[in-house]
Amino acid sequence: MAKKVSKRFTELLKKVDAEKAYSATDAVATVKDLKSAKFDETVELSLKLNVDPRHADQMVRGSVILPAGTGKTVRVAVVAKDAKADEAKAAGADIAGGADIIEDIQAGKMDFDVLIATPDMMGLIGKVGRVLGPKGLMPNPKTGTVTMDVATAVKNAKGGQVNYRVDKHGNVHAGIGKASFSKEDIEANFNTMLLSINKQKPASAKGRYIKSASLSLTMSPSVNLDVLELLEIK
Repeated sequence: MAKKVSKRFTELLKKVDAEKAYSATDAVATVKDLKSAKFDETVELSLKLNVDPRHADQMVRGSVILPAGTGKTVRVAVVAKDAKADEAKAAGADIAGGADIIEDIQAGKMDFDVLIATPDMMGLIGKVGRVLGPKGLMPNPKTGTVTMDVATAVKNAKGGQVNYRVDKHGNVHAGIGKASFSKEDIEANFNTMLLSINKQKPASAKGRYIKSASLSLTMSPSVNLDVLELLEIK
């Protein structure tokens, strides 16, 4: 049974040219004009990459600190011992500890958006890897979430760091700000995100790296992006 399209969404569709490949500047201006929810919607970037994540050398994964931040409050947990746990708390971590955090995760209690761990605690983290992995919460050195410098990691997570990872279908989705952000701030975040993703292009990836891309708000239609322009962001 076809899903019924709301009157609100139908009106928003009229503001988008489905046949057009928008420049980043025009896309940002368009999605800003698509605000319709009672809350501050997230600006969402979606990419279809020409990679096969089943091959380890084509896994695209990384992290980037958005210059204008994400516009959301990020809850950070740190698994560390003694002085490092104290260091994490001093840097602003919402939760810091050791086995107690692992026990909470095993019990289904995960009051955090980002999990950071020191290398010596990864053996403990491994016990809940099957829980954290599917949720995208598993600490990883590539995203700066496995480190002895927990203070910097906490500050980065709180200050606009976004972790991204290609899914099994070659898609990358990332929030790059809020509808309330200025056009300039959204564009700055957009360019920073694309620069990071372009740098992650696997050497073994053949053909055009970005197959398709779009920008949208949480409750809006998608605006198709000019892929050739995106590939030039270096």
